[in-house]
Amino acid sequence: MLDLSPNNPVHVLNRSTFGCFRAIGVARANALFAKWLIAICALVVLGLFLPWTQNIRARGTLTSLSPDQRPQTIHAIIPGRVEEWFVQEGQFVQKGDTILRLSEVKPEYFDPQLLERTQQQITAKELTGRSYEEKVHALDAQIDALNAGLRIKLEQAQNKIMQARLKLQSDSIRVVAATTEIKVADDQYERGEQQFKEGLISKVELERRQVAQQRANATLIDARNKLLDARNELLNAQLEVNGIRNDYRDKLSKAESEKFASMSQMYTTEGEVSKMQVDLANYTVRAGNYFVTAPQQGYITKAVVTGLGETVKEGDPLVSVMPTSASLAVELYVRPMDMPLITKGQKVRFMFDGWPSIVFSGWPNSSYGTFGGEVVAIDNFISPNGRYRILVGPDKADDAWPTALRVGGGAVGFALMSDVPIWYELWRQINGFPPDLYTEALTATNEKKDKK
Repeated sequence: MLDLSPNNPVHVLNRSTFGCFRAIGVARANALFAKWLIAICALVVLGLFLPWTQNIRARGTLTSLSPDQRPQTIHAIIPGRVEEWFVQEGQFVQKGDTILRLSEVKPEYFDPQLLERTQQQITAKELTGRSYEEKVHALDAQIDALNAGLRIKLEQAQNKIMQARLKLQSDSIRVVAATTEIKVADDQYERGEQQFKEGLISKVELERRQVAQQRANATLIDARNKLLDARNELLNAQLEVNGIRNDYRDKLSKAESEKFASMSQMYTTEGEVSKMQVDLANYTVRAGNYFVTAPQQGYITKAVVTGLGETVKEGDPLVSVMPTSASLAVELYVRPMDMPLITKGQKVRFMFDGWPSIVFSGWPNSSYGTFGGEVVAIDNFISPNGRYRILVGPDKADDAWPTALRVGGGAVGFALMSDVPIWYELWRQINGFPPDLYTEALTATNEKKDKK
């Protein structure tokens, strides 16, 4: 009954009168459960105030700090055909050891005596250049001889001019003397005619004076003719100087033209020799590239080209080599939101693939099997995967990394931040806030110590 009416009350049962109630007894589970629930809630509340180390978790791979210690692929410098292998995968090689041999595939390099014949062509061109050089020296000597001949000819011409001037001066004096003589003869003849009329001299004397007058006229005419000849000789001597200069200028111009033509051919030959020497050097280097050698000591990890007779192009990968010694580092990629919190020298804890570990991300000191690291490099540009790359090297103040680690292995990194209560970390995670910067927390702690 529901015991709803006060007129019909339900009597309270006496539990002691029933055997089943006496067997069960009084249940205390409710009180025990309440105590346990209160204890668990108290522990949870106390646990919220426990310290928690904030961290940024990122996954990465093992690499090397030095680029020359990372796995590298050897490429074909020249196109060719694989003729012979000298190594096998997994084999250890020293620097300079021959890995494989290639043969030529281009027709212009098929000649087995290409280097010797190219050297012969260079020698022939060099001899041709020397011939042109000797020709230039001969032309220089010819030009010097022409210049010397020009000087001699000009001196001779100057001497002739001087002689012509002296002769012109002498003939001029002779003309003056002949003019004076004919004037005297004319005066004597005129006086003779007057004296003949007066009867003072004879007809013979007058005729003798007339003959003297005519002889003086002839002498004057001859002197004038010689003076004209002397003037003509002076003009001819002066013109001869110009003729000599023009003649030798023509000869010198022709010799210099031949000289410059020979020099041009000599320089052209020298250029051809230089080009052929470059070709010879290229042929020599190309011949050395037929044998592919190891750039450094390491292990042959993978042969990209297999078999014999396979043709490869210039720049095609042939084989990959892993250096023996490597300064290991971990390449991590962090989110852009966490990037401002990463600083150079920041501590990082690692959990390597294949290495047993027990990790408590909030209590790094309680973790087992983790190793310490230190940020050594941070990229300033985002990677194609949308994250920033950082390089973390071993922490020298922590335990050494396992020697069994190899480049390319995986690792999980925990970049350590500040220590906060667990309730604060839960509140941060729920709100999606970034972790507190370790350097800021450390600075705040130092400021508190200074104030005290």
